[in-house]
Amino acid sequence: MSGSNDKSLRVWDASTGVELKELKGHTSSVNSVMFSSDGTQIVSGSHDDSVRVWDASTGVELKELKGHTHSVNSVAFSSDGMQIVSGSDDKSVRVWDASTGVELKELKGHTHSVNSVAFSSDGMQIVSGSDDKSVRVWNASTGVELKELKGHTSEVNSVAFSSDCMQILSGSSGSSVRVWDASTGVELKELKGHTSSVNSVAFSSDGMRIVSGSDDDSVRVWDASTGVELKELKGHTHSVNSVAFSSNGMQIVSGSDDKSVRVWDASTGVELKELKGHTHSVFSVAFSNDDMWIVSGSYDDSVWVWDVSTDDVELKGHNSRVNSSGRQIVSGSHEQAWVASMIGSNHVTWNLADTNWIITPFGQKLMWVPPEVVLRLPDLILIISCFGFADVDFCQSMIGVNWIDCYTP
Repeated sequence: MSGSNDKSLRVWDASTGVELKELKGHTSSVNSVMFSSDGTQIVSGSHDDSVRVWDASTGVELKELKGHTHSVNSVAFSSDGMQIVSGSDDKSVRVWDASTGVELKELKGHTHSVNSVAFSSDGMQIVSGSDDKSVRVWNASTGVELKELKGHTSEVNSVAFSSDCMQILSGSSGSSVRVWDASTGVELKELKGHTSSVNSVAFSSDGMRIVSGSDDDSVRVWDASTGVELKELKGHTHSVNSVAFSSNGMQIVSGSDDKSVRVWDASTGVELKELKGHTHSVFSVAFSNDDMWIVSGSYDDSVWVWDVSTDDVELKGHNSRVNSSGRQIVSGSHEQAWVASMIGSNHVTWNLADTNWIITPFGQKLMWVPPEVVLRLPDLILIISCFGFADVDFCQSMIGVNWIDCYTP
């Protein structure tokens, strides 16, 4: 999953690098994205001052959480999926009921923009990092500030809890990564190596490793117990804004100002794939808890979702176009229509309205079908769309009940 300066969220297949869906609704850059622990929902925070919750399967926007008065820089689900926390340029940390969208509490204390927020895995605490150079820990139930972690001499851009809730991680504009004792607030170590602002930090699920992304264009992996740098992942050509481990710790995903999302082998540091599609900076990336999806947030006003369960392309709620390249085909019956990519075998159901428009799950008119056309027959060679038309060649297709799944390029 990724969030970008192009105002979009995109979701990717982590194994193939294929973009699955684009979620549109934000009217400005998407700064932060995250899956719920069960993978059914996505939360996003944007420069448009809003927090939005999406159905991860369909891409439909479920609710908009309103209350922040400035850009929302960071969002996170609690591990049980019941609550959402958000941090904003309005200096506040807010906690929301994830099911109703009701604001439960506002945590006040920071004196400048809040850049990063996270729940502890037990849901008992919240950590936040701010331009006021502080890391603060809060009681998630009462909203009371428990402690302030002091040590950074520059803005704190990213914070995270270890999975056992024993340690807190923070990254700063001063190029440092710091590890803290969560119970006492004592600084345990400082990880040095980056030569510019550290924008994102994360623990591996076993707490043994740390990953960080920086304005020095690098992704670095560290030994969490010793603070020793294990490897530097090179490939991005501009600032790295967001990094995350997969739940199994085998992969790392990163998003950058170079508009790309990259997936790395966490043990070797080898780049596995580059996910291209965003047209502006990628601000936020995340794996789903089952490591099946990647989501990215950017500046293109959209959200794309990709299924990692198979090596096939699966279009779910994709705002697809049928164009003159002949890369897509359509089939179906009077009650349903399917759109499928020529490079994959899976399909997704779309609705055929009474007006003879094929409607996406988002309510967008995809294409108009003449009433006399019987879509299920493979002799349909021209599809008229509101975006143009496509000539489709079925000469290499097998005719049968599931003929669309039999296509061989």
